[in-house]
Amino acid sequence: MSNTYTKQYINGEWVTGSSDKTVTNYNPFSGEELFTLQSASEEDLNRAYTIAKEAQKSWEKTTPGKRQQILDKVAALMTERKEEIIDWLVKESGSTVIKANVEWAAATRVVKESASFPYRMKGQIAPSDTPGKENRIYKSAKGVIGVIGPWNFPLHLSMRSVAPAIATGNSVVLKPASETPVTAGFLIAELFEEAGLPKGVLNVVAGRGSEIGDAFVTHPIPKLISFTGSTEVGQHIGELAGKNIKETALELGGNNVFIVMDDADIDQAAESAAFGKFLHQGQICMAINRIIVHESIHDEFVEAFKEKVASLQVGDPADAKTAVGPLINKDAIERIQESLNTSLDQGAEKILGGEVEGNVMHPVILTNVTNDMPIAKDEIFGSVAPILKFSTDEEAIEMANASQYGLSGSVHSSDLNRGVQIAHQIETGMVHINDQPVNDEAHMAFGGEKESGLGRFGGEWALDKFTTVKWISVQQERRQYPFFK
Repeated sequence: MSNTYTKQYINGEWVTGSSDKTVTNYNPFSGEELFTLQSASEEDLNRAYTIAKEAQKSWEKTTPGKRQQILDKVAALMTERKEEIIDWLVKESGSTVIKANVEWAAATRVVKESASFPYRMKGQIAPSDTPGKENRIYKSAKGVIGVIGPWNFPLHLSMRSVAPAIATGNSVVLKPASETPVTAGFLIAELFEEAGLPKGVLNVVAGRGSEIGDAFVTHPIPKLISFTGSTEVGQHIGELAGKNIKETALELGGNNVFIVMDDADIDQAAESAAFGKFLHQGQICMAINRIIVHESIHDEFVEAFKEKVASLQVGDPADAKTAVGPLINKDAIERIQESLNTSLDQGAEKILGGEVEGNVMHPVILTNVTNDMPIAKDEIFGSVAPILKFSTDEEAIEMANASQYGLSGSVHSSDLNRGVQIAHQIETGMVHINDQPVNDEAHMAFGGEKESGLGRFGGEWALDKFTTVKWISVQQERRQYPFFK
């Protein structure tokens, strides 16, 4: 292990945090302690933001070619160090090798997409209704961006904000999740450092949310706070940001539906559902939360799905054949078990699984589920698949929309137009036809509706999110004012 990972990264230097509190990093599968680091204090945070503000001024003036070169180098380093990155994702976040490879690829694509941003920061010249005037729109960096990285897809979801922010001329202070300080923070800093990013443009402060969480948001320097995580924490961040007139990019919880129409290819739908539900043990904001199946094919789908899920290898995430590994910690196990048991008491029927070994929870399939049961109503973020029935298209849409969340979703139908028509009526930011809801492409608009967040990541939407515009008008001939006619 690089000994730098036990340090904070401020102004291009690896320094010991000045808090008297510590953060211990554990392997969620084995329980092994990976390392303990001294937390960042509010003093460290203030220093990081102050340095980032100073560094941003010169970074924004850097040529687009130089900025692109650094992003290209980061992408090359990610390829060069792929096995090391995979290893850290497995041992720090409990990712299976399969999931870690998916995440590495997604994060690398984000960096490559962001490398194009310096040349896409285009303004415009527009006409004016005032004689002799020319209107100009200039696009520029926002300034300092505060990024709060999550633990579930730590590398990708931190990089999804860090890379476009830096590419567009901003500086960044990154606070990684305490469960994954390396893959959500320090590893990213190391990659940019090796790629030649000037000191102070990226700073990483790892610490307890109870100590620096609110200060991270309310500090006067950052212009935008980018957060990926739970809706509850996102609401608190949004409240703090609103009081301080700060912009936010919030990607929050989901309760994603997987609708299987009566004309669906059942084998394809069952396979798609098994992947979209159990990738990373369901600990993904886009993971399937509810499987809604037409009553006429319900039993046939359930049998096909059960067969697919029963074939999944469960256990050590370091085994390349493992599909389902550990949940992040014991608290997650206990939370899901409580929701599961309450739903069983309310009439749900367990037809597969449920064994718990340490932090590993074997896949569970439930039938006879209704929308008001906790396992369907709440975001699961774990390895339980509730199956519900519907009888009409209208009922499926109504069931899908009976949630405060609206992130992703999917519809399976052999009639593609029918699938698209239903997708239009589902109140989510993303819907996938004949696929599962866990999709994230670096050039596409990623984000949700309702309590699933604000704003969009990806491609031109990220470019807009991490930049601001200024209108400068040029009066090229003397203007006549009504006061002096």
